[in-house]
Amino acid sequence: PSTCFAENAKIHSTHIKPQAQHPAMAACAYITRAPFRSLSSRPGKGSATSVSGGSSRNCTHRRKYYTQQCPGSKLSINAVLAKSDNDLPPSGLNGKALEFPSKDDFPTRASVLASIPAECFQKETIRSLFFAALSTGMTIGCGILAYLYIPLKLTFWPAWLAYALVTGTVATGCWVIAHECGHNAFSDNRLTQDTIGYALHSLLLVPYFSWQRSHAVHHSRTNHLTEGETHVPYVKGDTKGTVNLSLHKSIGEGPFAAVQLVAHLIFGWPAYLLTGATGGSARGITNHFIPNVNTGPVELFPGSWKNKVWISDIGVIAVVAGLTCWAHNAGFLTVAALYFGPYIFVNVWLVLYTWLQHTDTDVPHLASTEWSYIKGAFLTVDRPYGPIFDFLHHRIGSTHVAHHIECAIPHYKAVVATNALKECYSDLYLFDPTPILSALWR
Repeated sequence: PSTCFAENAKIHSTHIKPQAQHPAMAACAYITRAPFRSLSSRPGKGSATSVSGGSSRNCTHRRKYYTQQCPGSKLSINAVLAKSDNDLPPSGLNGKALEFPSKDDFPTRASVLASIPAECFQKETIRSLFFAALSTGMTIGCGILAYLYIPLKLTFWPAWLAYALVTGTVATGCWVIAHECGHNAFSDNRLTQDTIGYALHSLLLVPYFSWQRSHAVHHSRTNHLTEGETHVPYVKGDTKGTVNLSLHKSIGEGPFAAVQLVAHLIFGWPAYLLTGATGGSARGITNHFIPNVNTGPVELFPGSWKNKVWISDIGVIAVVAGLTCWAHNAGFLTVAALYFGPYIFVNVWLVLYTWLQHTDTDVPHLASTEWSYIKGAFLTVDRPYGPIFDFLHHRIGSTHVAHHIECAIPHYKAVVATNALKECYSDLYLFDPTPILSALWR
């Protein structure tokens, strides 16, 4: 299958020979190729790549090396904040991400992957199917209970709102499973994997292959200021940046934050699918249903991906047709209450996760001169969602750093991978203990 980043010379792609790759690097190769920066190619830096197997001795050696060799490359957080236009409060990271070294002083992706136990890269199809069935069954169960016990009357709107919140929260687990399929982390059986992912995403009105491609771009350009694919901040001086700064100045901090919350959480996901909203300037306006819509210099759906977009449309159209038939027979209010209420909250959760995983007051987005794959991956933030949401959403928010280091790690192996990263790369691993609602408002 075609690789994602052969599309344009502006995307700096490094094609690695299969026999030269770590097994985990090859796992997602059919979706995307990402550049790997070699620290050992720099004179005198070879010892930094000696990490292997996640042993404490090697991790200790790496931390000692990092401290001794790289202090001059670290930025001063005070100097950075002093140059800021606004006196922004630091997040719960306390400026740790701003202290990251230059991309040339980061470990290689191969050495980071070597610190993760090999078992983390092994997919178990039966186990994956169990979690898919669990999330799907709980979602359907919520719908059946609501249909049987909540009268479809205006006076019961609080109950229907609660149903939408609970069922949308549960159904987000289905979204996460489909997301795992799109990352080649569900099964070694490609047909099984794509069938499950296609079905679940289509039922949630998500074009499976279209999103698979754009999300792979997001992973391969995480926190890149122009080539990133989701939640890329506007740049001061650009049109969108000027408009947002003007709005902020005219209505004030609190109202502006409220507008941002509504715009992102309620309208953000459909706006992204239809126009590429919050994507980087490299691709401009894009559309996940019509692959030829692309106003930027870099194609989002190059080559054979265009046909995959049309194939994705078939699933979404089929579900829309089914919903239309259901509404014709049972009434629009029934469909709105049972389906579209939870659907809105699924979208809220999706945007909330993606937004908070890569954004905060002191988490930078980088220009090409300072960006690398592994540095962008380590700019991902894990957060404390608690045991209930971790269970329902398969730990997508609390193990997301490991997911960006290697997207093909199944969610049920992500805790082990996260612990390995914490041990070996404590100076790079980001965890913000701020409660989620407080972090969202910030």
